[in-house]
Amino acid sequence: MNKNEKYSDLLDSQIRVLRKENRYLEFKSNYQEAEKLGRYISALSNGACLEGQDFGYLYFGVEDDTLEVRGTKFDMAGVKAKGNESLELYLRRMLSPKVDFSVGEFFYHGDKEKRVVVFKINAAVGEPTCFVRKPWVRVDSHTTELAPYTDWIRAIYNSKVDWTAQLIDGSAIADLDESAISLARDGYRQRFPDYAEAMQSWSDATFLDKAGLTQDGQVTRAAMLLVGKPEKAYKLGHIAQMDWKCFQDGETFSQLFTIPFLKTTTELMRKIRNYRFKIFPHNSLIPAEVWKYDTRSILEGLHNCIAHQDYVRDERIVVTEEKDRLTFENAGCFFEGDYKEYICGQKTPRRYRNPFLVKAMLNVKMIDSQGYGIHSLYTRQKERYLPMPDYDGTDDTHVVMHLPGAVIDENYSLMLIENNDITLMDAVLLDRVQKGQRLNDDAIAMLRKKKLVEGRKPNLYVSKKVAQNINQRVEYSRHKGLGSKSCERLLVESLNDHGTLARQDIDRLLWNVLSDQLTDKQKKAKITNLLTKLRKDGILSNKTAGRNSTWKLTGKQTGAN
Repeated sequence: MNKNEKYSDLLDSQIRVLRKENRYLEFKSNYQEAEKLGRYISALSNGACLEGQDFGYLYFGVEDDTLEVRGTKFDMAGVKAKGNESLELYLRRMLSPKVDFSVGEFFYHGDKEKRVVVFKINAAVGEPTCFVRKPWVRVDSHTTELAPYTDWIRAIYNSKVDWTAQLIDGSAIADLDESAISLARDGYRQRFPDYAEAMQSWSDATFLDKAGLTQDGQVTRAAMLLVGKPEKAYKLGHIAQMDWKCFQDGETFSQLFTIPFLKTTTELMRKIRNYRFKIFPHNSLIPAEVWKYDTRSILEGLHNCIAHQDYVRDERIVVTEEKDRLTFENAGCFFEGDYKEYICGQKTPRRYRNPFLVKAMLNVKMIDSQGYGIHSLYTRQKERYLPMPDYDGTDDTHVVMHLPGAVIDENYSLMLIENNDITLMDAVLLDRVQKGQRLNDDAIAMLRKKKLVEGRKPNLYVSKKVAQNINQRVEYSRHKGLGSKSCERLLVESLNDHGTLARQDIDRLLWNVLSDQLTDKQKKAKITNLLTKLRKDGILSNKTAGRNSTWKLTGKQTGAN
């Protein structure tokens, strides 16, 4: 079904069933102004929560009294708000807490004269959605402030609903996959070995309740996600898929995996190309042999996506395999804190987006321990001497995790092999130095105190102490460059040999002996400052004709000699 028919059928069903606007559904002939649109979004988000709906809908191009589809010329991308700011950016900035909405457009049943724009707005969760710090709601046919309706406000604050804990109407244990249940039993037995003997007499219904997958024998969304039959996925009302894409050697491969995720995560992992390679340390004749990817880390990445996915957004989990890394992407931001707080394993989250699902995954050993997934990923990469994971690309709507599967800088890997006193945090920070990424002042100060880095911010490089240990002496010298006195001596010796040098000759003489961490502009300025100093000291003189400058020694003795 194409987009036009999908949206047209949705609109038809809403008109047919509801027959009028309500707290989560609104129709407008055309766009009016940014402030009104912001209030509509706030009101529909709050209304959807009060009505127990996942989304609110706002249609432009439909008459609100007759519900006749007439079409609209409203174009979200072409409208500006105050101060020439884009309308979408303005709305997202003024809505709080951050509530997701999407904007689509379609031709009603393919009629080009009936172009409709639809806003699909996530329901408020746990607190009212505000526009310019005020919550709004629809009362009858009017959009008004929510503040006077204290019972409704209380209902929204008490609305924190776990999507994964909800029961699936019309579903039964017969909708669950027997082989997936068997795997769940194996995981439960490993998690709770004291129950291994008693489990033998448990029926599937008893086991599923004890594992936290079902509630009183009724199938939950968590149970369907983890152990449901693939042909029953439609009962979730969610796409329930993982999308694997592989880009290698100019070719593209892809495959979709659906439920039961307890089984299909392993099937997806087996698609990923994995092999051993060797790293040769300087202090041993025996190479370190490591797998490109650690299988536990692959499953950790997949299981984290499943556990923390924002299922209300109805998106796939995406796994992308490239030549030198894997990327895992799921809908939803970090629910509490950010990844840096979890690296050292000292933070345990106080709450989860999907607590029912997380508990079930913990019970069947899909998750080893709550709050330690990121710490385990970083620790295993360090133990395998490979670059650290990163979360570049993560934003308010998606978490993106990159898992390197190749050596970026061999010397960094050798450092981890040959220096047993490097801590996990040292390795993480030095990894950023090797990748040319910025560090904050506190991190730099710590690395300097341990004599692990040198150079000036932002042009840091691995220190001489570490460089000597990892056979990075040449790289260290290039990073550091010659000091001012050495540059003076080199210049004076060259002038003694040749008598005079043009400025461009001096640049060529000194350019490659300066630190390779300096930009061309910085190198130019450093040479200019050196020449100015020597001229003021009376050691050099110069003649300038147009753009050409020629330098020579004055005969005065210099300490550089």
